[in-house]
Amino acid sequence: MDQTADPCTDFFQFACGMWNKKHVIPEDRASINTFEVMADQLQKILRGLLEEPVSPDEGEATKKAKLFYSACMNTSEIETTGDAPVIAVLNSLGGWPVTSPNWTLPDFSVETLIGRMRGQLNQGVLIDQWVGPDDKNSSVNVIQLDQMALGLSSRDYFLRTNSTRRALDAYVKFMTDVAELVGADREEGAEELQEATMPEADRHDTGSNYVKLSLAELMAEVPEFNWLDYLSAFLKEKLTPHEPIVVVLWNYVLWRLVLEFPHLVELTRPGDTSSRRCLGIQSDRNRWNLCIEWTNKRLGMAVGALFIKDNFNPESKETALEMIHTLRSAFSDLLEENDWMDDETRSVAREKANAMNEKIGYPEMLTKPKVAEEYRNLTVMENQHLQNMFNWLKFDASKNLGRLRENVNKAKWSTAPAVLNAFYNPNFNDIVFPAGILQPLFYSQHLPKSLNYGGIGVVIGHEMTHGFDDKGRQFDKEGNLKQWWNNRTIHAFRKRAQCIIDQYSGYEVEQVNQFINGRMTQGENIADNGGIKQAYRAYRQWVKRNGEEKLLPGIKLNHDQLFFLNYARIWCGTMRPEDALSKIRSSVHSLGPIRVLGPLSNSEDFARSYNCPVGSKMNPKKKCSVW
Repeated sequence: MDQTADPCTDFFQFACGMWNKKHVIPEDRASINTFEVMADQLQKILRGLLEEPVSPDEGEATKKAKLFYSACMNTSEIETTGDAPVIAVLNSLGGWPVTSPNWTLPDFSVETLIGRMRGQLNQGVLIDQWVGPDDKNSSVNVIQLDQMALGLSSRDYFLRTNSTRRALDAYVKFMTDVAELVGADREEGAEELQEATMPEADRHDTGSNYVKLSLAELMAEVPEFNWLDYLSAFLKEKLTPHEPIVVVLWNYVLWRLVLEFPHLVELTRPGDTSSRRCLGIQSDRNRWNLCIEWTNKRLGMAVGALFIKDNFNPESKETALEMIHTLRSAFSDLLEENDWMDDETRSVAREKANAMNEKIGYPEMLTKPKVAEEYRNLTVMENQHLQNMFNWLKFDASKNLGRLRENVNKAKWSTAPAVLNAFYNPNFNDIVFPAGILQPLFYSQHLPKSLNYGGIGVVIGHEMTHGFDDKGRQFDKEGNLKQWWNNRTIHAFRKRAQCIIDQYSGYEVEQVNQFINGRMTQGENIADNGGIKQAYRAYRQWVKRNGEEKLLPGIKLNHDQLFFLNYARIWCGTMRPEDALSKIRSSVHSLGPIRVLGPLSNSEDFARSYNCPVGSKMNPKKKCSVW
């Protein structure tokens, strides 16, 4: 804390000033913040678990996770193997023209190539495709098509303005460097693809983006692309012209495959990769950090099974469930108090909140032999890192496509337990709190309730509010895209949401002289504001039942003040200018300081707790409120 700062002028500086002063951004990072410090602590725990020798009675899943990590760490074997596995895959896909001077067109179309990329390696290029719940009938899986992710974090980087030229030039150089590593000369450039995509801020209205076409209609709508070749390349199921598909809208395709394997570049040519140039990073991450990240991302349930044995207190699950119930009660109270929602919609909103499924900690299968089934079809080889990566991509592709004729299993976890995050899934209407986030600063059984409610309590309220933000409100309690609000209430919601949009659009990040995109970040901002209000209400209800907590020694703050302090502490941190620009352009979350200043300046509870005078920066006369 910087106790010389006025909490009513700049609460972020008050809560985080000394933390930020004492924590210097490491050379291998774009930023440093409390989330990253906690994530580092989690990674160290996972490293210890994955480096333990395989025991004779080790389960198959955890054995595969340890083998995967070990192969990733064996850099001498990776150097010996070189790029042979990558070149073999490129050749199986018809070869990469940029590395083959005498390349000739194979006897299959580029649509077939893109389809094989999806079917064999689960890579979406030009078109993203997956099998998942139909937004308007969430119990049924359908083929989903969407715009692709780009090689850089935002389409803005491809618009070649003065502010993006450096990053785009670095990306072109990176492409050339990688191509040269696998046999190309230095004459290839990057294609400009920005006009093929929709800005992130325009993608929040799921209803207007939902277009359901039959295959025949899709072929008529976009005849330039051979959809039958593309889909038949990876779908085993026979497709008819009436197949329902949900649509939003050779060099580049295979480049995007190679881009999935930065391991080669980081190992054989450390230095000026595009991601580092874009984010201002000065040096490579530790190899073990990267290998933990890759292992947890690909074998997350197996890693989670190792983690929960000694690093997760089962009491945390019960406490989190209890807190969810108090947050739900607080939300119900706030529903009664709002004056912009009609009674019918209010009643249905309460039903949706009460119907939310809670997934806390980890799926029960992790404590049983069933976890081995999760990876039964995945082959992990000792000291064959790149081959293991390709094996996993094939495994992931098969798992994705295997869902097509299956009903949606809403009880299944899709989130690894050992991650520092939480989620709301509109199709399932569920809130997910993995074991990794049920740790201090967010939660500890030894912390006062004020800190727990200001930490994990706000996170719970945040995720619940996502069910009623600009996107979540479009889905009913069953997870189906449906208008269950009447037009007057929708109009009232949009008016209140516009207040949030305008407020956050007025926050300038002085470090880069750029304003926050209030429209792109509105869902997260609505969730932050609602989460704080619900969690504080829930905490006061707890106090009413259990009495005031004893004051903490050594700090002259009461527990209401500590509630808001712990919320702010979550967002302590600083970032490089390049990272700030990247986040402003591409992230649906506001930057950390604004996640403190925005919601707290809208909070009457905060202003009262810190005795902030009306008209001060943290207690403005005009406040925004949705939930």
